[in-house]
Order: sequence, then structure tokens, then C-alpha cells
Amino acid sequence: MTQNPLTLTLVGGPTVVLEYAGLRLLTDPTFDAPRIYEGGIALHKLTGPALGPAEMGAIDAVLLSHDQHPDNLDEAGRAFLPRAGVVLSTPEAQERIEGVTGLAPWQTQRVGEVSITAVPALHGPEGAEALSGTVTGFVLSAPGERVVYVSGDNASVAVVSAIAERIGRIDVAVLFAGAANVGRFGDADLTLNARTAVEAARELGEALIVPVHAEGWHHFSETRERLVREFGYAGLAGRLRVPEAGVPLAL
Repeated sequence: MTQNPLTLTLVGGPTVVLEYAGLRLLTDPTFDAPRIYEGGIALHKLTGPALGPAEMGAIDAVLLSHDQHPDNLDEAGRAFLPRAGVVLSTPEAQERIEGVTGLAPWQTQRVGEVSITAVPALHGPEGAEALSGTVTGFVLSAPGERVVYVSGDNASVAVVSAIAERIGRIDVAVLFAGAANVGRFGDADLTLNARTAVEAARELGEALIVPVHAEGWHHFSETRERLVREFGYAGLAGRLRVPEAGVPLAL
């Protein structure tokens, strides 16, 4: 039995508020309105956030999977970072952004009673780091609480399997899905697709699965509806919890 409620509120894309063990945690802050981000590969944001920075309230920690792509940290998200008590991300993000604490894989930081452990993530096929950069996921644990895994932009089922083997029981998994693909690696996706999300769910035992980062951007090559069908066809519909933007989801 948990000591505290566990609630997730989807802001949009990869951005969620997690109320966990008495803390309020924010993942990958993205608060910009719809726009185009120019660059080597243009990214098209299609929908704005369900909640803005002014509606966030106090945030004890930001869990930033990576800082190098605007669909995970946009301009308004960067402006928000100093408001958080702690910002945890990759060692590379620490070098680029003042105030960020970088965690290497398997390194743990305590925030209140919560242990936040950085875990591996692979943003594309093997060797993707050279182009996509380093990404991290996070595992949250606290005495008497459920264990929560936040995948970050990870496309590798093998990485999920290794995390599950090392961590042990995972009760809730927030999986970044949507089959993100900008053509950089041909048909190889940058995040989990519906099929690989099902495979990841099987590696995670009986964990509840919450898909996020699966809507609101042009470069998502699959819909959440397809993911829901895939889980249904696989007999895993009972483990899926699909959040509605702006509506707290009790887990």
C-alpha cells in the first residue's frame, strides 16, 4: 500500500506533472505555442500545452531527459527551469545549462524522501548518440511507494529489459512513444512505436503503462489510437492508462 497518491497530469508531448511521494515532479518542460523550429531538421509543433507555466505551481524537481531537442525542452521550458527546486538531466546538459545537475547512468540523487536514479536511454538505433546526443531516463523510488520508470526518448526494448533486470520490480512505466521519426535513420524510429512499446511492456512485468510524447508533433509517425489497438491485440489493454491532456490521472 502506498503512503501517498500517485497522480500524473499530461501537459502535452513529453511534459507531465507527477505527484509522487509528496513531491511534484515535472518531465521535459515544453510550454511553447504551436510553431516551427528551424534547424538542420525542422520540427513542427501542432498543439500547445494544456497547462502553462503559470499553472504549474511549485515544482520540486524537473526530470529533463535531454536538452538538445525543442520537443523535449523548448524556449518557454528553458525559461521555467530556474523555478524548479532541482533540475536533473544528463552530464552534457549540465555543461550547457546553468543550474542543471547531470547524472550518469545508474547515479542516484535524493530529493526529499525520493531516490531518483538516472537510467540509460537510446534515442534511435544502435550508435544514434553520435547524431541524436545523450538521453537519460529516470527511476523513482521511495519507502513504501511504488517504483516509477520514466523512459525519456528511448527506442530500445533491450535498454528497457536491462533496466527492468537491474532495478527489479517496476510498478508504473511512463513510456515516450509515438514512433518519432524525422528520417535521420531511415525507417528506424527515435522513440518506441506501438509494437516496441508492447515489447517493452512485456519486459516490465505487470507495470502499468502510461504512454506520453505520442501527440502534438508532426514527426510522430504513429497515433496513440494505433498504440491502444496494439495493446488490445496483444492482450495488454488492462495495463494501459492513456492520459487526457490537462486532466489528472490517478494511478
